Amino acid sequence: MFGLDTTFTILLILCLLAASAFEFINGFHDTANAVATVIYTHSLKPTTAVIWSGLWNFIGVNVGGIAVAMGIVNLLPVELLVDQNLMHSISMIFALIFTAIVWNLATWYIGIPCSSSHTLLGSIFGVGLAYYFLPGVSTYALNWGKVMDVGLSLLISPLFGFGFALLLMYILKKTVKNKLIFKEPPAKKAPPAWIRGILILTCTSVSYAHGSNDGQKGVGLIMLILIGFAPTFFAIDRSKKAEDLLTETKNIEWTIRKIDTNYLTAENRKNFHIISQDLNLIKTELTGVTSFTKLEKSVNFKIRKAILSVSKKSESIVKNLAESSKSRIKPAVLAVLTSNLKKFRANTEYSPRWVILLVSLSLGLGTMIGWKRIVVTIGEKIGKTHLTYAQGASAEIVAASTIGVSTMFGLPVSTTHVLSSGIAGSMVAGGGRQNLRMGTVKSILIAWLITLPFTIILSGLLFYILRMVFN
Repeated sequence: MFGLDTTFTILLILCLLAASAFEFINGFHDTANAVATVIYTHSLKPTTAVIWSGLWNFIGVNVGGIAVAMGIVNLLPVELLVDQNLMHSISMIFALIFTAIVWNLATWYIGIPCSSSHTLLGSIFGVGLAYYFLPGVSTYALNWGKVMDVGLSLLISPLFGFGFALLLMYILKKTVKNKLIFKEPPAKKAPPAWIRGILILTCTSVSYAHGSNDGQKGVGLIMLILIGFAPTFFAIDRSKKAEDLLTETKNIEWTIRKIDTNYLTAENRKNFHIISQDLNLIKTELTGVTSFTKLEKSVNFKIRKAILSVSKKSESIVKNLAESSKSRIKPAVLAVLTSNLKKFRANTEYSPRWVILLVSLSLGLGTMIGWKRIVVTIGEKIGKTHLTYAQGASAEIVAASTIGVSTMFGLPVSTTHVLSSGIAGSMVAGGGRQNLRMGTVKSILIAWLITLPFTIILSGLLFYILRMVFN
């Protein structure tokens, strides 16, 4: 399988199953947030709600794109992903998956709405930091630009959820004349059709958004596994033609030559020369090649690394020129370069269809099992009163919007934290700070604070120990 012997094929299958298990756990851990409102307002019966949510999670993964998945993959540099020693790659993969699954299961068992996003990203950070302490390594194995973007996204999104849910509740109170929507649902009685329709729509939106964002994290995790085990097959999209990549390389080279380096910063002048070298490398390796299957294993590594390098450094140059008042380059040239870079990156930023299908099935099925612990926390323990119709709808509207915008920008965001903070904001709007159960809120905050340190330390230690054992 993928050129691996029997032992490594079995290990690969086990790792893929473990990644599917992570996404399965993600389903019942995170998607419980989406169904809590429709269950506690009696808009849908629990069984119907989780099946409906699972279906929309499945759809979200399949049509949500792969921008977030590639953000996950690009957190780690290509050198770490395509280590010549396969046991080193297995060490990385095992540390990531073991840590992510252990922490997700532990917080689910306690009933704390912990973020699967924090869990996976903390595991990746841990591996990247531990790499620095290996003998002979002098640099941190993390893409710090991506780390900052991801960290900011995870920090801001809960504050956004709390603040906008609070604001939305106040707006609804001022504008909606029918006060039924602000009342606590009566026991075992479904709401009027119009309220029920709103809540089912918001539940559907959160489920779809969750699939399109969180599902991509599973896609990214599996791509890390595949690139680590079989880089010859997955470092570059082999469904594309080598001739097309060669043409795209020449197009970028033609556009780059139009740039006057006198208007570049000193750093971007260096980037310009590195880009030229990388483009020449790709042209040299691909000239006369009709298929990626004819390339040697080491060449796949070189081309992937060159593509990522050209993309990153070209983006820096485009930004430099766009901000420079002295630059005489036409905006149309920059637009052409940006368009060419997008096509160029597609050779490494991809996912096989079967990977997306595997993740969507795992997430969808996981949604239908084990959801009750988190639902009880969301529905009963954040506020001192049960959710009203308006509170549930407000929290879910904000959550779906936040997650959707984050997905558009390719940023991972925590469904758990956005929706939990939205529920808290709506509770404060409904009765002030005293309407919150501070014990539950503190438990969620503590989980939010310790998830990253715990997962960074555990995955880092595991990776370091395994690397030393298999060195």
